[in-house]
Amino acid sequence: MKIYNSLTRRKEEFIPIEEGKVKMYACGITVSGEAHVGHGFQAILYDIFRKFLEKQGYNVTYARNYTDVDDKIIAKSRETGIPADKYAEMMIGRIDEVMRELDVDEPTVWLKATENIGNIISFIEDLIAKGHAYAAPNGDVYFDVDTFPAYGQLSGRDKEDMLDGVRVENDECKKNPYDFALWKAAKEGEICWDSPWGKGRPGWHIECSAMNRAAFGEQIDIHGGGRDLIFPHHENEIAQTEALTGKRFAKYWTHNGLIKVNGQKMSKSLGNSLLLEDLLAKYSNEAIKFALLSTGYRGDVNITDDLFPNAESHLVRFYTLIAKAEEAFPQETGLCPEIDKHFDEAMSDDFNTALALSDLYGYFKDVSRYLGENDPAARRMVNQIRATYALLGLFKKDAKEYLAKYAPKEEVSEEVKAVAEERWAARLAKDWAKSDELREQLKQLGYAVKDSKEGYTLSKV
Repeated sequence: MKIYNSLTRRKEEFIPIEEGKVKMYACGITVSGEAHVGHGFQAILYDIFRKFLEKQGYNVTYARNYTDVDDKIIAKSRETGIPADKYAEMMIGRIDEVMRELDVDEPTVWLKATENIGNIISFIEDLIAKGHAYAAPNGDVYFDVDTFPAYGQLSGRDKEDMLDGVRVENDECKKNPYDFALWKAAKEGEICWDSPWGKGRPGWHIECSAMNRAAFGEQIDIHGGGRDLIFPHHENEIAQTEALTGKRFAKYWTHNGLIKVNGQKMSKSLGNSLLLEDLLAKYSNEAIKFALLSTGYRGDVNITDDLFPNAESHLVRFYTLIAKAEEAFPQETGLCPEIDKHFDEAMSDDFNTALALSDLYGYFKDVSRYLGENDPAARRMVNQIRATYALLGLFKKDAKEYLAKYAPKEEVSEEVKAVAEERWAARLAKDWAKSDELREQLKQLGYAVKDSKEGYTLSKV
């Protein structure tokens, strides 16, 4: 199995630090707003990574965090009048709910910054004791970048361009403008905790390092997140953790691509953020996954107007064949192991979901052919597809229920409607011969009719 390592910029054979066990951490959501499709993409990916590693026989401990205190959350607290801790708690509840609707499993361990304040303070104290951090007169604490010569190894940046895209503040308190905050002195009215440097709160970068050390110890196997976190967030995590431990922090760094909307980076400032809640109101969670996973995880996903409708259309076609195979061969329980083998080969090459999904078109072409030949191999293939691709969150639903909800509703022609209404009138008049004659006429037009106390329904034959 090979994984692309952002640190070495190449695919590497995956060999965990401890045989048979994997420690994996993915940076989660800062809960200053609703979950958008980018949050969903990352959550889906690392859920899949965990499941595939488990399929390969590894015992995986997967930790994920919520950043539940930072500048954005404090700004939202001021805007809404809700205390910052209550606001964060409220948003976590809402985000958890939408992630469940997206069908993303819980990680092994949930981590929250506010539940690790003691661990964060201890981490900072140890950095100061080792000479890698310093307290400023105003109560801030900064990491001294010059004490860590390997700084820039992940992003490839040098000190001259480190300040690009990074907000510079309190320069008068720092030894160098590129030093970053580990602890921020509290401003009036802000949420804060007591510390050796006065009341304050943690900086963003220190949270993940401290929570990792508390959950896993000094080293982990896989650290992940969006590509936009490489600098400064993950670069700073490496610096502060390795400065403290003297050991390589994460053996493999993995980064997923960004979400773009019609070619532009998705962002609140551009007003093109796509909320997961809105997408789930229009499309199945499987269509959302199918669309996002059709691009290799390291590539950017460009969301166009037809991305999700096309994904839903493909799934409707696949589920139609699944329904036919399951109806035609209800007793067939056999499998098609070759499908699972090809899936594992694709996923073992840096979690290549795009290749795994592309195989489906050929599989369902064969299913269709077998159905035409009345061959139970159609059902065996469907059984295996369901079993294998459930790992990607696909084909988990009852086929007929899925089609009833997501298949496009065909417009019934006026001719068919007129015959159906005439037949219903004949039935009400107890003219059974006329009713049967018109039922046969509907059948010739391609429709079956089903009666109930409330009326009748038409369905394509």
